[in-house]
Amino acid sequence: MPPFLAPLFRAATYARWLHLLIGTVFVGVVLLVYPGIEPGRPLPETVALGAALDAALLCLAALLPATRRAEGVQARLLLAPDREESIGAAPSAGWADRGRTALWLVARVALGFGVGLATVRALDLGTRLLHAPPYGPLLLPVLVLALLWLVVLAGRLQLALAVRLLGPSAADRLAAAELRAERLLERNRLARELHDSVGHALTVTVLQAGAAREVADPAFRDKALEAIETTGRQAMEDLERMLLLLRDTPEETAAEQPGLDRVAALFDAARAAGSPVEASVDPAAARLTGVLSREAYRIVQEGVTNALKHAPGAPIRIRAAIEGGRLELRCATALVAVPAGGRPARGGGRGLRGVRERAALLGGEAGAGREDGDWVLAVRLPLRLAE
Repeated sequence: MPPFLAPLFRAATYARWLHLLIGTVFVGVVLLVYPGIEPGRPLPETVALGAALDAALLCLAALLPATRRAEGVQARLLLAPDREESIGAAPSAGWADRGRTALWLVARVALGFGVGLATVRALDLGTRLLHAPPYGPLLLPVLVLALLWLVVLAGRLQLALAVRLLGPSAADRLAAAELRAERLLERNRLARELHDSVGHALTVTVLQAGAAREVADPAFRDKALEAIETTGRQAMEDLERMLLLLRDTPEETAAEQPGLDRVAALFDAARAAGSPVEASVDPAAARLTGVLSREAYRIVQEGVTNALKHAPGAPIRIRAAIEGGRLELRCATALVAVPAGGRPARGGGRGLRGVRERAALLGGEAGAGREDGDWVLAVRLPLRLAE
């Protein structure tokens, strides 16, 4: 099929034609009501009066918020845009939306009236050509082709106007971009929460299960199983909180997440896994609330998890204190010798990257590396988030 004929065989072309003819019907109905068809009245005067009344009625209709929604739904169905979201289907949210809706209605009706008038004239001319042999019937296909291409071009113009006037404004697009960014940040935060919580639980569980298998003491096994059960329950509680957040529950569920006042349970789990823990938690730090306390808990949890994973059995030294208007977190553990042909025990894994991201989002800083024979994770967070 020749390219110039392809648009004439698309269903969207005729759906747009119908959308344009609706404007013609509106103009015709208004014209019959006022000023009416009176013999002797000049045609320019009749057209001017009718156009003024049409514009006034359309502007009044645009004041209704639901008008924009109705026009958007109709345009989506009949104009067949490539992406439906390019044409809005929401009520007017302000005067700017009402103004754009009024412009759309006037432009739509004016363009539709022009196409409708051309359609009526083409039908009249086609009828006359059929009764004007021998050359009239030969010109009829040319007339039909011209009319259809007029419809194609007018439909494309109508679609462009709909995207421009019914689509989201610059402020709407900015708000949508900000919403997408917030959702992405929220997903990243949830991913970090799951990594820290489940990673810690699995590390403790694996260490406890391995130790219980190696040690024949029934009392030790009972203690290990108890630690596995406790850690598993905590992980299940964390997963339930994450699922509540994913289901768009109220923000109050965030208050249920653990804070620095619950780090003692982390230390108990580490001790049960065979790693001695020396903890120094400033009482003022333990009383912190809100996002700062929750994020600090996750950072300490990641530090303990890394120590258990890469240096099982080595002492862990934790310090949380408030100094100089900042919350200072420090987790240190002895370095473990790397076996020949093995991988280094430390690296910039996802957990440490998550700690750095948490600190950056809170306006703080984080660092990790060797220090005096230890591996040290140090984080500084501003206290203004707790105010």
